Amino acid sequence: MKTVRLDERLFRTEAENGVTVLSELLPGVRSVAVGIWVTTASVHEKRPKMGVSHLLEHMVFKGTDRRSARDIALELEVRGGALDAYTSRDHTSYQARVLDEDLPRALDVLTDLVRNPTLREGDLDLERKVVLEEISSVEDTPDDVVFELHARTLWPEHPYGYSILGTRETVSCLEADDLRELHGRAYNPRHIVIAAAGNLNHDLLLKLLAKCGWFTFDAGPELEAVDSVPPAARTISKVPRDTAQMHVVLGTDTFPYRDQRRYPLILLTTVLGSGMSSTLFQRVREELGLAYSVHTYQSFYRETGVAGVYVGSHPSAADQAVAVICEELAKLSIEGLTAQRLAEAKQQLKGQVTLSLESPSARMYRLATIALYGEPYRTIDQLLAEIDRVSADQVAQVGHEFLDPDRQTIVWLGPTDSHQLT
Repeated sequence: MKTVRLDERLFRTEAENGVTVLSELLPGVRSVAVGIWVTTASVHEKRPKMGVSHLLEHMVFKGTDRRSARDIALELEVRGGALDAYTSRDHTSYQARVLDEDLPRALDVLTDLVRNPTLREGDLDLERKVVLEEISSVEDTPDDVVFELHARTLWPEHPYGYSILGTRETVSCLEADDLRELHGRAYNPRHIVIAAAGNLNHDLLLKLLAKCGWFTFDAGPELEAVDSVPPAARTISKVPRDTAQMHVVLGTDTFPYRDQRRYPLILLTTVLGSGMSSTLFQRVREELGLAYSVHTYQSFYRETGVAGVYVGSHPSAADQAVAVICEELAKLSIEGLTAQRLAEAKQQLKGQVTLSLESPSARMYRLATIALYGEPYRTIDQLLAEIDRVSADQVAQVGHEFLDPDRQTIVWLGPTDSHQLT
């Protein structure tokens, strides 16, 4: 194994079989956050198998050869710890937050459920119902549904446009063999990143992982390459739904996580729609009273990204709200940011970044991101300096390309009697 010291208290180890391990010592805490990331998720799925990664994430908690589902639920909680997981477009993650003394227990539980799930057909029948209820929960939440519809509209034929949860049809057709095939193909060292932060020692972490067998089993096959991402569709989609509000997303494809233009773009979206001081909050909500919720968003994936604006408004006011948003998008696209507003945005973003890294869990996620997206490690001071180096010209170029209202794909979700949907 090769271990590199990235910072005074931060280490990275690359094992011969492909496992990547990162840790950061935070001596001022009495806890540890530790996670295992599998570099496969919905972007690797075929349409008929949509949702299989998410269903597998659920199923590993149903039991292993050593533990029942109840054992998994209790083992860390009875010690005050917590166990969680999620599936994204690019990866699947399993994490635990525990007292520092319980790190061996947390690693044993995480390793067991990630590597040794039983994936029984009988458990699948039950868990399938749970996932179908989760899909129903999203369907009952229009401000969630509209984002799924927007992704599907951007990339109708690419997995980045698929639902992470899958659909009722695809989830109902998935079988235990589908889960076993995915687990055997993807849950192996070549596709594993392990990150931990808190009151821990890197050498001890490696010894515990070795005891769990992470460095001694076969690397496994390479994953199939993700299909190239086609240009996003530029269109307006109007979806009828019996809701009290009109839910609208205006957004566009951008660029992958590793693209350094993400800093200028985040600065722009911060000014436009992040928080109560943002342009859209002040105009759309405070000055005009057109919406309760209006905000910008951005997501950066391994192969592409997306950024845009969400607004929820009464159907009678939705046209005006969207017109105001487009007006502000056009203004930023043409004019960029003044020197004062750029300086304020930098300070706001630097404050958000610094405050976001005040917990072991946040530090753990940051470490994992370094490995998952192939980023060089930067200290917090280096990261803040990189934000400071963003120029007005860079911001203007990004704004001109990505904030132009004509570039936005717009999805309306709301009442059928609204003229926007006729």
